[in-house]
Amino acid sequence: MKKILLIGNPNVGKSVIFARLTGIQVVTSNYPGTTVEYRQGFMDLAGERYEVIDMPGTYSLEPTSKAEEVTCEFLGRTCEKERDCIILNIIDATNLERNLHLTLDLIDRGYPVVVILNMCDDIKHRGIAINAQKMEELLGVPVISTCAVTGLGVKVLRERLLEGAPGISPKRRSHEELWQAVGKIIAEVQLLTHRHHTLREMMEDLSIRPFTGLLIGAAVIYAVFKTVRFIGEGLIQYVFDPFFSHVYGPLIGKLSAVLQPGSLIHHILIGELVSGKIEFRDSLGVLTTAPYVEFAMVLPYIIAFYLVLGIIEDIGYLPRFALLLDGLMHKVGLHGFAIIPVLLGFGCNVPGIMATRVLESTRERFIASTLISIAVPCAALQAMLIKLTGPWGIRPLIIVFMTLFLAWVVIGFVLNKVMKGYSPELVLEIPPYRFPPLNVVFVKLWLRVKEFIVDAFPFVILGVLIVNLMYYFEILNVVSRVFEPVMKTVLGLPNTAIFPLLIGFLRKDIAAGLLIPLNLDLKQTIIACVVLSMSFPCIATFIIFFKEMGWKYLLASTGIMIAATLIAGGLLNIIL
Repeated sequence: MKKILLIGNPNVGKSVIFARLTGIQVVTSNYPGTTVEYRQGFMDLAGERYEVIDMPGTYSLEPTSKAEEVTCEFLGRTCEKERDCIILNIIDATNLERNLHLTLDLIDRGYPVVVILNMCDDIKHRGIAINAQKMEELLGVPVISTCAVTGLGVKVLRERLLEGAPGISPKRRSHEELWQAVGKIIAEVQLLTHRHHTLREMMEDLSIRPFTGLLIGAAVIYAVFKTVRFIGEGLIQYVFDPFFSHVYGPLIGKLSAVLQPGSLIHHILIGELVSGKIEFRDSLGVLTTAPYVEFAMVLPYIIAFYLVLGIIEDIGYLPRFALLLDGLMHKVGLHGFAIIPVLLGFGCNVPGIMATRVLESTRERFIASTLISIAVPCAALQAMLIKLTGPWGIRPLIIVFMTLFLAWVVIGFVLNKVMKGYSPELVLEIPPYRFPPLNVVFVKLWLRVKEFIVDAFPFVILGVLIVNLMYYFEILNVVSRVFEPVMKTVLGLPNTAIFPLLIGFLRKDIAAGLLIPLNLDLKQTIIACVVLSMSFPCIATFIIFFKEMGWKYLLASTGIMIAATLIAGGLLNIIL
């Protein structure tokens, strides 16, 4: 099958072009022997089926990172053997100089290239004019102006895609000649005009300066909290609670009467009746509490959080937040680029730990993986932390996150002193602010929510079933007595909190949901949130940590985790 490879610098819109060509039904794979991902899709063109491959971002065909190595190796292996492959070289029209270096490198090596001049809408706002036709003449390959987020130029791209051919190349081989050629092309095709900064550009500058950037960051975090709570509570009040009360509840009530209360099967499926009726929060049945926890207590906040996260991702704020925290990363012994795995960890710890492969040493990978596992709550858990602390306002949530932040700094600082090594500087692409199309935001939201439902529901059923059986056979009482000294004396939590905390090993957000029926007071809620966040990561994270680092480092990280959790929880019990 013929192949179309999408290649370009990071943050030039490759993924959006990929989605425009293939749709959203794609396959994500790991390159053999690595955790570096690339995506595959298909498109029909001129009566033929093409495989479209979105490669990791690269600045050069002389790789300096694992992701660039994968792109270069894949390119060489695929296009050397299959000369009918086509390279779609996506370049950022707002930063022509940096992007054209890779373009000329591809042309010099004889690959059939089509150049996509993306973000053509942004150049108008920046006082830049680019003569795409003149660039096409100079390069000898098709040059197509597009705006991927709106779809402008994509139709022309599809029409001209098969025109890709080796371009005009005098066979430069030195870096100096390559940069000279870039300069000559820019001088002929690009015109800059004077203009005043727009409000958007002023906001771009303010959001990366230390003082104003931190203020903006604090405002963004506060807005995220308020928005997630508003949307989540609205969904519960007007959608999910009415459904369980007026639609699902009567059906389960009829099933309860058929199964006869008191039988084992009734206890497993329906759970215990409270004052003669089903209570979705407290009955602990597989058909009652399990779906209620998943869909009425957790899912609304997951929807709200992923919606807000998707918007600030696509706007372009997250890389700026990473830049603000770069100095702090060096204090904890990490390469500045480690902020990216940490930020990924705020979405899900599993890809966060897998992304530590981009770091240069085992030392850095261990420190980053340990910090992610202990002090970086995943998106699902963050949503539930907002739910748990919401009745008392934002203050308890601030205490929880400040505790996690201090734990992150202290643990990282100690590991930095104990484990010898150094941390290189951060090189990070900062995209301009853009307003994403709502359809793109909602497609991403749907994919994430669907993944959560599919992944989480089996763990919800398993967790509720285990609690149910432990209550039925009075095993929970034995477990509670074993952990009673730690729970009461050190952490100040009731014995009933032990099992939700243990369930956190299966799924943290579900464990947080199981804390709600316990009616903890403010102090206990804060401590429980911190202990749940810092204690054993979910089993998927645990397994990935083992696969990435091995038993030695997993056991070391586990020891650090237990000690840090007990110290943090104990101090909060004394201070609050």
